[in-house]
Amino acid sequence: MGFVRVGIIGCGTVGTGTAKLLIQNADLIKKKTGIEFKLVKVADIDWERKREFEVPKELRTTDYKEVIDNSDVVVELVGGKTFAKKVILEALEAGKCVVTANKHLLAEEGKEIFEEAKKRNLFIGFEASVGGGIPVIKALREGLAGNKILNILGILNGTTNYILTRMFEENLDFETALKEAKEKGYAEADPSLDIDGWDAAHKIAILAMLAYGGYLDFNDVYVEGIRNVDKLDVELGKELGYTLKLLAIAKKVDSEVEVRVHPTFIHSEEALAKVSGVYNAVMIEGDFVGKTMFYGQGAGSHPTASAVVADVIDAGRFLLCSSKVLPPVNWEEGELKVRKNFYSRYYLRFDVPDKPGVLAKIANVLADYNISIASVLQKEMVCKIAGREGETIVPLVILTHKAFEEDIQNALKEIQKLPVVVDKPVLIRVEEEAY
Repeated sequence: MGFVRVGIIGCGTVGTGTAKLLIQNADLIKKKTGIEFKLVKVADIDWERKREFEVPKELRTTDYKEVIDNSDVVVELVGGKTFAKKVILEALEAGKCVVTANKHLLAEEGKEIFEEAKKRNLFIGFEASVGGGIPVIKALREGLAGNKILNILGILNGTTNYILTRMFEENLDFETALKEAKEKGYAEADPSLDIDGWDAAHKIAILAMLAYGGYLDFNDVYVEGIRNVDKLDVELGKELGYTLKLLAIAKKVDSEVEVRVHPTFIHSEEALAKVSGVYNAVMIEGDFVGKTMFYGQGAGSHPTASAVVADVIDAGRFLLCSSKVLPPVNWEEGELKVRKNFYSRYYLRFDVPDKPGVLAKIANVLADYNISIASVLQKEMVCKIAGREGETIVPLVILTHKAFEEDIQNALKEIQKLPVVVDKPVLIRVEEEAY
């Protein structure tokens, strides 16, 4: 039987849930693991605000150093980069194992933190940084360690998934769906990190580093949010058999990796397309295991606390077994080379006059860039738009076969200059198993 002291720095939503779980389920954890985990200190700058669980007064402090000094495992739940990084590095320098949920910090500056932990042979856990209570990081580090990871596709942000679900199911426009998400507490007052794709980008960057074993410069991650998604495209995509999701993608392509986040059409019969509301899901394909899928609540006090405590338990086992800890990422592989010229299918929408010859003009430009058309949809009787000079302007949708991103972008620049194209073309990438 062992004894491990745990301290928490930051008692917001997740910190409160973590404290509650460690106290409320202490006997259960001891019974299952054979280790007694004792919460000794919780630091926060404001103990006056109301919380869903009241941390016992004798455990409270406003001095984070007191937590580091009195703990074997330090749990950082402050968030942000500057102070959180200081806390983690000080804890490691003091010889303490660390658990964090800080996706922002690890995605952008993880190398320094992981190297420090490796140098001191200390455990660092970060399961809660991706997917809330979904054990996807443990799966990559342990369960799938024998596999070459071919690709990762993830719905990693509940706010955007809720918005797109409501647009798909109820034909809401983006602003209406966002307002509803705020009213239900699914979106922050300032939802920029979510709807502009940065939250999902931080998460897929962490997964890519774990999967492919090297440092990733976060600036190389392609990020596009859902702020400009038009309900017309959601509806047209539905008619074509697709569901729109904000998809986080990591793929190994020869010696390069693609790491990107953007609105993506998925065939409506595929499992990821059926993930609705605020739920998250990650599909990982390995060369031996094939496709595996992890599904659950991607945020919230209790699911995230569950992931934090799972790491605390692993840290306790490491301390009491005195084993050598392996680094989370094999940094000896060096920096991952990121491929920015994606190879994908594309949904393209052009607003054009309803008259002969228009499709031919657009198709000729696409052909010049070796872009092959898979199908065409024009909904003149359903989606008429008032046009210039009395013309009837209709949406013309073209689905392409796989093409390179650079070719698509160059073709669209030329097509936009055509007199028959009224507005800026809409581009949405398509991920489909059949291609």
